[in-house]
Amino acid sequence: MSDRKPLILITNDDGYQAKGIAELINAMKGLGELVVFAPDSHRSGMSSAITTAHPLRARIYHKEENLTAYMCNGTPVDCVKLALNEFLERKPDLLVSGVNHGSNAGISVLYSGTVAAALEGCVSNIPSIAFSLCDFTPDADFTYTARIAEKLARKVLSDGLPKGICLNVNVPVGEVKGIRMTTQTQGKWVNEYQRSQDGIGRDVFWMTGNFENWEADNVNNDEWALANGYAAVVPVKIDMTAHDLIPELKEWEL
Repeated sequence: MSDRKPLILITNDDGYQAKGIAELINAMKGLGELVVFAPDSHRSGMSSAITTAHPLRARIYHKEENLTAYMCNGTPVDCVKLALNEFLERKPDLLVSGVNHGSNAGISVLYSGTVAAALEGCVSNIPSIAFSLCDFTPDADFTYTARIAEKLARKVLSDGLPKGICLNVNVPVGEVKGIRMTTQTQGKWVNEYQRSQDGIGRDVFWMTGNFENWEADNVNNDEWALANGYAAVVPVKIDMTAHDLIPELKEWEL
């Protein structure tokens, strides 16, 4: 049997200097050989965007035993793609993304670069987990998040995940009561922009908003779990086909 350490690829969307990715790196130490491939600056809200209009660049910014860390001028998905295609000598045993500063629960999963990086891992059949803490502050306390990240990473390294499925993990602020497997909360962001003016009186728009929860009483979704002190784990899949609708739409065929 091989005694080779598991290879863990780490990325994020807040950039390589964010406290969240530093905490995730520390949580993964001891679990295997780590390769970090992170954006060189903030890339939040990029979803699965890829770079096509200019070349990508990457360089090592830190190296120690069992840890090599690169920064890249691309998006989170660029980071995963470039690492897998050009920099890694073998396929990772695990991909972890985050820890994001701020929640990626509910509909935010569609916009999140953190979750998109994990989904990109799924494309290459790599067990992948996205981690987010519901605290946007740069110096947030990641104590409980780090413990949960290590626990779930160990479990996934041991048991794996089904092909095409990753985990979207959100952790509430403060003490965590436990971990719950949940669904994605149905709802949407509303009042999404604040109108203001620039220095010469032209209208400008700042992103803001609040989440409109369409199922606030559903105790099985991620927003309920977070509001009640639990870390929420949602299994997310890359196949977005509405399979149950296919038979009904068959009559539309020509």
